[in-house]
Amino acid sequence: MSDNIVHVQLRQQQDYQFDIHFGDGIPVVMGDEPAPLGKGAGPSPVQLLAAAVGNCLSDSLLFALRKFKQAPEPIQCDVTAEVGRNPEGRLRVLHLKAVLTLGVPGSALAHLDRVLDQFEAFCTVTQSVGQGIPVSIEVRDSTGLQLK
Repeated sequence: MSDNIVHVQLRQQQDYQFDIHFGDGIPVVMGDEPAPLGKGAGPSPVQLLAAAVGNCLSDSLLFALRKFKQAPEPIQCDVTAEVGRNPEGRLRVLHLKAVLTLGVPGSALAHLDRVLDQFEAFCTVTQSVGQGIPVSIEVRDSTGLQLK
């Protein structure tokens, strides 16, 4: 049984452009397919998927560090989605790669090893998406040092 229900409503404006309504006073976002199908006037479904994964990972990392009273801000996350054809020749998201960058050197954060070992497991979206799409995750600090 679900602990929570999330509802999003999409309303077609024209062609492949849909206004995405999140409710509760959240601004409407227009989604659109890139050319040649759409006009690329808004994020594509693949970009929205990548954003959801990156946002959830960033939130999980921030939450985990703040539990230890650490201040890693500002966190940045770059997500790359590899789109290609499956064996049936249909376009699919084949792989997602997220690179999270902390706003401080890793050496300035206590309990970092413990956080890096655990934060992914608490990311609802990434753990769900990862059941069907491989997701690789890197964490770097503000100096560029790869921590994970």
